[in-house]
Amino acid sequence: MKHSIFFHHLPMFLLFLIVLPNSARSHDYLDALSKAILFFEGQRSGFLPQDQRMNWRANSGLSDGWTYNTDLTGGYYDAGDNVKFGFPMAFTTTMLSWSVIEFGDSMPPHELRNALVAIRWATDYLLKTVSQPNRIFVQVIN
Repeated sequence: MKHSIFFHHLPMFLLFLIVLPNSARSHDYLDALSKAILFFEGQRSGFLPQDQRMNWRANSGLSDGWTYNTDLTGGYYDAGDNVKFGFPMAFTTTMLSWSVIEFGDSMPPHELRNALVAIRWATDYLLKTVSQPNRIFVQVIN
């Protein structure tokens, strides 16, 4: 099964962009950070919000979990292949959250909001994967 190399390394990329010394900031790293966060929106699964910036992405995975009588809509696809892997998503979300905790004050307000929305999108889904007693969903394929 293929995995998106970019998705798995995105959190480190975000940390790299934020902690660069001032002398290395001659490039437009804010633009790179904006595009990295926008990448998350392109990988969204579920009912998409009205303010979805990636307008080519439509609602998807709306029946995820129905065979187990569980709502597993939401979260992020791993590599554009309609598979949601729980542990890589949890790691990516943890790293993005850590980046916001450590460096959120340095982010422009609109990008901080986009990062927080990206975190919330993942955590809402991850909470659904552990909502049943004695059961954890770690992979969803639709």
